[in-house]
Amino acid sequence: MTGPTSASSTASALPDRLPRRVRHELRFRKVEVRGVQRVTPHLIRVTVGGDALAGFTSPGFDDHAKIFFPDASTGELILPTAGPDGPIWADGRKPTMRDYTPGRFDAGAGTLELDFALHDAGPATQWAERAKPGDVLGIGGPRGSFIVPTDFDWHLLVGDDTALPAIARRLGELPRDARVIVLAEVDGPEDQIAFETHADLTVQWVHRDGAAPGTSTLLLDTLHGLTFPAGDFHAWVACESLAAKTLRAHLVGERGANPKWIRASGYWRKGAVATHDTHDD
Repeated sequence: MTGPTSASSTASALPDRLPRRVRHELRFRKVEVRGVQRVTPHLIRVTVGGDALAGFTSPGFDDHAKIFFPDASTGELILPTAGPDGPIWADGRKPTMRDYTPGRFDAGAGTLELDFALHDAGPATQWAERAKPGDVLGIGGPRGSFIVPTDFDWHLLVGDDTALPAIARRLGELPRDARVIVLAEVDGPEDQIAFETHADLTVQWVHRDGAAPGTSTLLLDTLHGLTFPAGDFHAWVACESLAAKTLRAHLVGERGANPKWIRASGYWRKGAVATHDTHDD
């Protein structure tokens, strides 16, 4: 049964609840694989390290860093230099690159975790499945961060496999008295992960059961049936692009989500390569 609509206060009345953008110096780093862990059948965690990670920063839970992959046949890693307007490529040569959410960064150890959701047989998935200690990888950015305040009556996090790293980061930073609902889509029970948080957490997992990612309405159908707590809430959505847009429309149009307090992103787009869409007004 669909819960009552929550009418949020106007964002202008609570400016401290508006997100804040932070820019970072653009840097490109060559790192080395230190460890590889198969977290679930469809999620591989690669830990990278090296002196180049000195000064790395990623304060936003849904930050994106550009990951540069070595040439599959030669092993050569091509990285640009940082120019005033962005990357500068020598001779126009560019490697395969994708956007990923930085995971846990240990400044003391000089290590960074990157989680790879295995959605397809593309170059990123192929690299992750073959990764071993000593392999090299390139990291660019993050160029900026989107800092979302935690001072809401409750929080809603919705996403598929690709959103799990960002969801885990958000849960790790929410305060002990925060209330949060997570709605997450994965292939099956074996793909569920354990979240570490001090917040009051409710998790609703939905399973594709073999259906191709991005081909079902599981997230929307389940969201329709969720009973929302009372009070002001921030909603964060990340999944296939069209699905994210549809979920945002439901939250704003039918569930009373304040458009200023919702962030919806297409972390990938069905039928496209290397896309990242932001859906807003």
